Amino acid sequence: MTTFAGTSGGRLYRDADRAVLGGVCAGLATYLGFNLKVTRFLAVIAFLCAFPIALIAYLAAVLLIPSSSSRVYDAERYEEIRKEELREEIRRAKPTVSEVRRRYESMDERLARIEKYVTSSRYDLDEEFRRL
Repeated sequence: MTTFAGTSGGRLYRDADRAVLGGVCAGLATYLGFNLKVTRFLAVIAFLCAFPIALIAYLAAVLLIPSSSSRVYDAERYEEIRKEELREEIRRAKPTVSEVRRRYESMDERLARIEKYVTSSRYDLDEEFRRL
């Protein structure tokens, strides 16, 4: 495969997905069909050999080359996901009918025990001991 066959065939973009410092090297590697590590190595060599010129060129590339990302923001999908998360939170926050029924059954059992104790002779005996 030649270098030309590996080119993207489109415009030059900074690759935000594989970016380290702005995505210029990643964008150039994608556009020219080079290996990303080789492109970054050549950029480091350029910085070591001609620092001021390489720095100005890199900053100009960061400012002038538009950024591109394969992670496209889908507002509709985001809203669907957010609504589903809210529904899940509401579902967890609201007690279900069976949970409410169990709570009332438990309260009813405790009330029945209290009523049984208060109406028993044991309660009267305990009250007599408390008064002493």
